[in-house]
Amino acid sequence: MLDGGMTMSFHPVNWPPIFSAKVNNNRTHYRIRFNPSIAIQPCSVLVHSNEGEKLPESKKISRSQTPDPLLSPENTVGIIGGVSIFSTLVFLEKLVWLSSRNGEDSIPFVVCSDPAISRQLHVSFPPVNGKGSRIRLNHGTIVKNLRRKRVFLEQSGAGCIVMPCHISHAWQFEVSKGCSVPFLNMGDCVARELKEAKLKPIEAGSNVRIGVLTSNASQLAGFYEEKLQNQGFEVVLPDKATLEHIVVPAIEALQRKDKEGARNLLRIAIQVLLVQAVNCVILASDEFHGLLPSDDPLHKKCIDPMDALARFTIKWAQSTEKKVAKHSSKELS
Repeated sequence: MLDGGMTMSFHPVNWPPIFSAKVNNNRTHYRIRFNPSIAIQPCSVLVHSNEGEKLPESKKISRSQTPDPLLSPENTVGIIGGVSIFSTLVFLEKLVWLSSRNGEDSIPFVVCSDPAISRQLHVSFPPVNGKGSRIRLNHGTIVKNLRRKRVFLEQSGAGCIVMPCHISHAWQFEVSKGCSVPFLNMGDCVARELKEAKLKPIEAGSNVRIGVLTSNASQLAGFYEEKLQNQGFEVVLPDKATLEHIVVPAIEALQRKDKEGARNLLRIAIQVLLVQAVNCVILASDEFHGLLPSDDPLHKKCIDPMDALARFTIKWAQSTEKKVAKHSSKELS
């Protein structure tokens, strides 16, 4: 658990707030700082672009070009904060716990979280009312915002970038363009884990079916659909009636603080997909996180993409650390 007390102040400066941490066993060291020497460079690349100006496609940044990175380990993970700070903290908790549960040090990470992105995304997405689910095309500002954070994290010493947010992944392809380090894709992580699980179809003669349950834009479901189909899975999505009469009311119940009502509606939505012979259901929405108790039988049929992203992030970090150690031992011998 990330239970340390933390105070953060926000100022109207030209670089985003950052949060870095290195966890050694049960001691967590936090650093929050605004450093113009490392922040001014990415801002000069992206912020000075005019509204309609095309962003640079590839601005390669190597660690040697960053004289004073925030974190120096080559297995540092850069995290672009999600629409909800809660989602970001949930991912951090998973990352720290999974990487240090065997008594090892947690992997180093740096987080860039900006509440302004939430306001921009609320403008770009229609309200949850069942009348629309299409992402509007005026997303240039959002892409610029996310790409600026990505470049900032690269220059802060990150050797890998992750974006633990379902909604932000609608722009993952554009945000990752020109990235000089690996940019892990949440959909790929889920699809690869399911492929490695070697699932058997529930109905003889059919492909393995995976259900995808999302609370908003159809493009988000399509994002997972593409990744899963590339791995040979058949994807089952909720129909219009299920979305309008079950999923949307579940979100509205959450907005009214009616957690029990939302939980019951979520159970129904999952059952609707399970009766269509799906092996499991991907809960591709931040709103669904933690709704089902861990001892609920339906919980075992569901997949949280944040878990898959955390596990693949840790694999990358541990693999990179081993490569660096092996390279260093060769140089010393």
